[in-house]
Amino acid sequence: MNARVRTWMLGIWSTAAILYLFIPIFIVVLFSFNDNRGRFNFTWNGFTLRHWAHPFRDPDLVTALRNSIEIGLLSTAVAVTLGTFLAMALVRYRFRGRGAIDLFVFLPMATPEVVMGAALLALFLVFNVSTGFVTILIAHVMFCLSYVVVTVRARLEGMDPHIEEAARDLGAGEMTTFWKVTLPMIAPGVAAAGVLAFALSVDDYVITSFNAGQTQTFPLFIFGATRQGVPAEVNVLATMLLIAVLLLMGLNVLLQRRLSRRDASGGGAEAVEEEPRPMVVTPAPSAAG
Repeated sequence: MNARVRTWMLGIWSTAAILYLFIPIFIVVLFSFNDNRGRFNFTWNGFTLRHWAHPFRDPDLVTALRNSIEIGLLSTAVAVTLGTFLAMALVRYRFRGRGAIDLFVFLPMATPEVVMGAALLALFLVFNVSTGFVTILIAHVMFCLSYVVVTVRARLEGMDPHIEEAARDLGAGEMTTFWKVTLPMIAPGVAAAGVLAFALSVDDYVITSFNAGQTQTFPLFIFGATRQGVPAEVNVLATMLLIAVLLLMGLNVLLQRRLSRRDASGGGAEAVEEEPRPMVVTPAPSAAG
């Protein structure tokens, strides 16, 4: 098999894989413009913009979406804050129990969501905690934290620690070094972790269903509406969320490219050595003088 055939087969295979992943998303976006008849939005009946004109018509849907966004933002903020410092501790320091903590970080990612949701519900019941907004927030922080640690840790491991050492040698304290040196360099990784955590939080159904109580989130609303008819506004709001996440991802990519160009230009400037100056030798005065 020559190189041209392999290249064509790889391109076809990659295109098929991407289509397989994105066809459901295309369907969601397409049916947000569907002129559906009745309660169900499963059959294409024509193009219309009336659903986009009034996307917040259903108050229950708006409440569920607002709950999902609030929980997503709060859980992302907490998980990114805790996960960034935890990743720094695992990468930069050696301490007793580091291996066990490293294992426990990956444990929520490997645990089935049904098991984690049931375990969290049992924990809340043991401590007599009423399930609702707060318990959903706690659960989302728990499983988002692992993804944040893994993402930020990968960025930290690719960072040269001598830069931080140089800042400390020049008199910067720990906090100054973190805010002025470390955080700007790992900012793309932190931003990527935040986008990932927010998407996971808004998308989660299984763990949320165990710990939601009477609180309704966007995925819970959709699942409940499937038995009576999913309104087309669900597709509209889902498309809006998709566009928002894509914009955040695009901004993160632009930030990474900007930082890469800055690092490359800075590295080139540092690589230029100062031209040595000629040494002027002054003759010593003679004894006769």
